[in-house]
Amino acid sequence: MVIEVLPGFTIGQIVRAFWVTIQLTVFSGIGALVLGTVLAAMRLAPVPVLNWLGAAYVNVVRNCPLTLILLFCSFGLSTTLGLQLASRDSPTFVADNNFRLAVLGLAVYTAAFVCETVRAGVNTIPLGQAEAARSLGLTFGQNLRIILLPQAFRATVIPLGSVLIALTKNTTIASAIGVAEAALLMKEMIENTAALLTVGTIFAIGFVLLTLPTGLFFGWLGKRLAVAR
Repeated sequence: MVIEVLPGFTIGQIVRAFWVTIQLTVFSGIGALVLGTVLAAMRLAPVPVLNWLGAAYVNVVRNCPLTLILLFCSFGLSTTLGLQLASRDSPTFVADNNFRLAVLGLAVYTAAFVCETVRAGVNTIPLGQAEAARSLGLTFGQNLRIILLPQAFRATVIPLGSVLIALTKNTTIASAIGVAEAALLMKEMIENTAALLTVGTIFAIGFVLLTLPTGLFFGWLGKRLAVAR
């Protein structure tokens, strides 16, 4: 049974659009967490070059508009440099390639915020722990992996949840490069029905249903995993 919420638009279309939004959030979030952790390690490293590269990345990317980064991924990497993230033989090549480019851009952008969040978490750990680890003969990598990062992640669960919520809302920018997520469908619905208030309400409720449980879950998880000082 097809249920129309507005003339020409069904509930199924809205669900599919939000499913793309969820996929963008999950894949971009995983990429941002991995890259952001590597960047945090670079910023904390005792090697000046790595420290400088990590700081330069964060300062440049964090101060660039997300739209510009996504357009660079689409037109710079894909159109100009020929980077393709999907098989040209696929009948869904354009959609798949745009989706993966959006994931790349969102991950690259969000990683800068993950980096600073993780680094702030490491800075909350008493300096004596790192010094004790060095006195036991642990290398910087071992110190980071065994002592610092586990505590840092526990201390930054709630801020990382806020970063994930921001990422969920930032996925709307992916419509700029033609990814068929919620914001693109909302734009099409407004253009075809002119029901601005109705369409806006539908999609506002959709994003609240995505972000509110995320915030509540990370709030609960943060309290459960809080490090006693």
